Amino acid sequence: MGYIEDLRKDIGHQPLILVGVAVAVINEQGEFLLQKRQDGQWGVPGGFMELGESTEEAGRREVFEETGLEIGQLNLVGVFSGKQHYVRLPNGDEFYPVTVAYVTKEILGGVLKADGVETIEARFFSVRELPDQLNPLIKNMMKQYKVSV
Repeated sequence: MGYIEDLRKDIGHQPLILVGVAVAVINEQGEFLLQKRQDGQWGVPGGFMELGESTEEAGRREVFEETGLEIGQLNLVGVFSGKQHYVRLPNGDEFYPVTVAYVTKEILGGVLKADGVETIEARFFSVRELPDQLNPLIKNMMKQYKVSV
Protein backbone atom coordinates (compact mmCIF):
# COMPACT_ATOMS: atom_id res chain seq x y z
CA MET A 1 0.00 0.00 0.00
CA GLY A 2 1.13 3.50 -0.74
CA TYR A 3 0.78 6.75 1.11
CA ILE A 4 -2.43 7.85 -0.66
CA GLU A 5 -4.12 4.47 -0.18
CA ASP A 6 -3.28 4.59 3.53
CA LEU A 7 -4.77 8.09 3.83
CA ARG A 8 -7.95 7.01 2.06
CA LYS A 9 -8.50 4.28 4.67
CA ASP A 10 -8.76 7.00 7.32
CA ILE A 11 -10.56 9.81 5.48
CA GLY A 12 -12.61 8.05 2.83
CA HIS A 13 -13.48 10.10 -0.26
CA GLN A 14 -12.91 13.57 1.26
CA PRO A 15 -10.89 16.01 -0.89
CA LEU A 16 -7.12 15.93 -0.53
CA ILE A 17 -4.35 18.17 -1.78
CA LEU A 18 -1.89 15.87 -3.56
CA VAL A 19 1.54 16.82 -4.90
CA GLY A 20 2.59 15.23 -8.14
CA VAL A 21 5.04 15.64 -10.97
CA ALA A 22 4.91 15.66 -14.76
CA VAL A 23 8.09 15.27 -16.82
CA ALA A 24 8.54 16.26 -20.44
CA VAL A 25 11.38 14.15 -21.83
CA ILE A 26 12.87 15.47 -25.07
CA ASN A 27 15.20 13.36 -27.22
CA GLU A 28 18.10 14.50 -29.42
CA GLN A 29 15.70 15.05 -32.35
CA GLY A 30 13.60 17.46 -30.27
CA GLU A 31 10.72 15.00 -29.97
CA PHE A 32 8.56 14.68 -26.83
CA LEU A 33 8.11 11.39 -25.00
CA LEU A 34 4.41 10.72 -24.55
CA GLN A 35 2.62 7.83 -22.95
CA LYS A 36 -0.84 6.55 -23.71
CA ARG A 37 -2.73 5.75 -20.53
CA GLN A 38 -5.54 3.24 -19.97
CA ASP A 39 -8.17 5.95 -20.65
CA GLY A 40 -6.77 6.52 -24.15
CA GLN A 41 -5.31 9.96 -23.38
CA TRP A 42 -1.71 10.78 -24.17
CA GLY A 43 0.43 12.66 -21.69
CA VAL A 44 3.89 12.86 -20.22
CA PRO A 45 5.11 10.49 -17.53
CA GLY A 46 4.32 11.50 -13.99
CA GLY A 47 2.48 10.73 -10.81
CA PHE A 48 2.21 11.48 -7.13
CA MET A 49 5.07 11.77 -4.67
CA GLU A 50 5.70 9.14 -2.03
CA LEU A 51 6.67 10.02 1.55
CA GLY A 52 10.26 11.23 1.81
CA GLU A 53 10.73 11.83 -1.93
CA SER A 54 11.70 15.10 -3.49
CA THR A 55 9.74 16.14 -6.56
CA GLU A 56 12.85 15.46 -8.67
CA GLU A 57 13.16 11.93 -7.26
CA ALA A 58 9.47 11.31 -7.89
CA GLY A 59 9.83 12.53 -11.48
CA ARG A 60 12.78 10.26 -12.22
CA ARG A 61 11.04 7.29 -10.55
CA GLU A 62 7.82 7.82 -12.49
CA VAL A 63 9.59 8.17 -15.85
CA PHE A 64 11.52 4.95 -15.21
CA GLU A 65 8.51 2.99 -13.91
CA GLU A 66 6.20 4.06 -16.74
CA THR A 67 8.59 4.13 -19.72
CA GLY A 68 11.79 2.27 -18.81
CA LEU A 69 14.01 5.33 -19.40
CA GLU A 70 16.53 6.70 -16.91
CA ILE A 71 16.80 10.47 -16.92
CA GLY A 72 19.17 13.01 -15.40
CA GLN A 73 18.93 16.77 -14.85
CA LEU A 74 15.40 18.16 -14.50
CA ASN A 75 14.56 21.80 -15.24
CA LEU A 76 11.48 23.38 -13.69
CA VAL A 77 8.76 24.43 -16.15
CA GLY A 78 6.16 25.55 -13.63
CA VAL A 79 3.70 24.59 -10.93
CA PHE A 80 0.07 23.99 -11.84
CA SER A 81 -2.67 24.14 -9.21
CA GLY A 82 -6.06 25.58 -8.41
CA LYS A 83 -9.73 24.71 -8.52
CA GLN A 84 -9.64 24.25 -12.30
CA HIS A 85 -7.55 21.09 -11.73
CA TYR A 86 -10.03 19.49 -9.27
CA VAL A 87 -10.52 15.75 -9.85
CA ARG A 88 -13.29 13.43 -8.78
CA LEU A 89 -12.51 9.82 -9.60
CA PRO A 90 -15.17 7.25 -10.57
CA ASN A 91 -14.83 5.66 -7.11
CA GLY A 92 -15.75 9.00 -5.45
CA ASP A 93 -12.25 10.00 -4.30
CA GLU A 94 -11.67 13.75 -4.65
CA PHE A 95 -8.44 15.72 -4.86
CA TYR A 96 -6.85 18.99 -5.86
CA PRO A 97 -3.47 18.29 -7.46
CA VAL A 98 -0.42 20.51 -7.22
CA THR A 99 1.62 19.42 -10.23
CA VAL A 100 5.29 20.33 -10.48
CA ALA A 101 6.24 20.18 -14.15
CA TYR A 102 9.78 19.51 -15.34
CA VAL A 103 11.56 19.12 -18.67
CA THR A 104 14.70 17.15 -19.41
CA LYS A 105 16.85 16.49 -22.44
CA GLU A 106 19.12 14.17 -20.49
CA ILE A 107 18.30 10.53 -21.24
CA LEU A 108 20.92 8.46 -19.43
CA GLY A 109 19.84 4.96 -20.41
CA GLY A 110 17.18 2.32 -20.26
CA VAL A 111 14.98 0.83 -22.94
CA LEU A 112 11.76 2.58 -23.98
CA LYS A 113 8.83 0.32 -23.14
CA ALA A 114 5.33 0.75 -21.76
CA ASP A 115 4.85 -0.73 -18.30
CA GLY A 116 1.51 -2.27 -19.34
CA VAL A 117 -0.18 -0.99 -16.17
CA GLU A 118 -0.32 2.80 -16.27
CA THR A 119 1.17 3.06 -19.75
CA ILE A 120 -0.14 1.04 -22.68
CA GLU A 121 2.10 2.73 -25.27
CA ALA A 122 5.15 5.01 -25.05
CA ARG A 123 6.90 6.78 -27.90
CA PHE A 124 8.44 10.03 -29.04
CA PHE A 125 6.44 12.55 -31.09
CA SER A 126 7.45 15.57 -33.12
CA VAL A 127 5.72 18.71 -31.84
CA ARG A 128 4.02 18.96 -35.25
CA GLU A 129 2.63 15.41 -35.05
CA LEU A 130 1.20 15.22 -31.55
CA PRO A 131 -1.71 12.81 -31.02
CA ASP A 132 -5.29 14.12 -30.96
CA GLN A 133 -6.05 12.79 -27.48
CA LEU A 134 -3.40 14.97 -25.79
CA ASN A 135 -4.03 15.83 -22.14
CA PRO A 136 -4.82 19.59 -21.81
CA LEU A 137 -2.29 19.99 -18.97
CA ILE A 138 0.43 18.88 -21.38
CA LYS A 139 -0.57 21.56 -23.89
CA ASN A 140 -0.26 24.18 -21.12
CA MET A 141 3.11 22.76 -20.10
CA MET A 142 4.40 22.95 -23.68
CA LYS A 143 3.27 26.57 -23.92
CA GLN A 144 5.21 27.31 -20.72
CA TYR A 145 8.26 25.72 -22.33
CA LYS A 146 7.65 27.95 -25.36
CA VAL A 147 6.72 25.12 -27.72
CA SER A 148 3.99 25.84 -30.21
CA VAL A 149 1.22 23.22 -30.27
